[in-house]
Amino acid sequence: MPPQPRVVVVGSANMDLVATAPALPRPGETLLGTDFVMVPGGKGANQAVAAVRAGAFCAFLGAIGSDSFGVTLRARIIAAGVDTSHLRVAYGTSGVALVMVNAKGENAIVVSPGANATMTGLTAPELVAVREADVLVAQLEIPVETVTAAAVAARAAGTRVVLNAVPARPVPPELLAATDLLVVNESEAAALTGRGREEPQALLDLAPRVVLTLGASGAWYGDRDGTAMHIPAVPVEVVDSTAAGDAFTAALAVGWAEGRGLVDAVRWAAAAGAACVRRLGASVALPVRAEIDELYRSG
Repeated sequence: MPPQPRVVVVGSANMDLVATAPALPRPGETLLGTDFVMVPGGKGANQAVAAVRAGAFCAFLGAIGSDSFGVTLRARIIAAGVDTSHLRVAYGTSGVALVMVNAKGENAIVVSPGANATMTGLTAPELVAVREADVLVAQLEIPVETVTAAAVAARAAGTRVVLNAVPARPVPPELLAATDLLVVNESEAAALTGRGREEPQALLDLAPRVVLTLGASGAWYGDRDGTAMHIPAVPVEVVDSTAAGDAFTAALAVGWAEGRGLVDAVRWAAAAGAACVRRLGASVALPVRAEIDELYRSG
């Protein structure tokens, strides 16, 4: 196994309230569901846990509330082996995600930011953690100014920046300029470029390296050196796709930090995403390295 990379994730921590039903409700419709689980989530916390399970040392920069959800979130993140020495506690509610999953594993999610909205600015110790990392991983569920500050600090220190631009929202030019690898799905890509799936190369106007995730169709990788290729998905039975993108992004960052070529890192990340969708829930479904390797070898 390669030397353990150092990954820093800056992002959100939420409590996920997950309900399953045969179909996703239409506006004004009430459906009788089948199951309910309450599990720690948030794209930042998920990606931090996923990075540890994929084999990295990972520090998480984020905020939880002073409520009971915050207590549970902290305990679960610590139990997963994530460094929480920079985890903030804000008076009030933690972030909450309301997740609905249908029989096909498709989902609809509403996020209430709670404490995540208080994640403004970075402290001196947090900036040190960013500068000492091999890779910084960020999303857009916390104030974008904070994400930008982290990315700019990382770029100045030679730390690679992986931006998972979700949820879809305007991204400042300063953040894109500091991004080494942009990871988006089709809807996020359309929001950023104003174009559709047919023109993934347009994303290279935004960042020098891009991964466009395509769900069951796999992923597309391209860079400004001329690489452009499709990486197929690993076929598995889908139970819940909620955290698949988080497993994918974290494994991609870890694989790249370990020295894999990016095409190979995308293949390994695809195996991580496939391993994740086989279980219900977010953080509880994130795969360990052995599971990722098994599917990677079978692909």
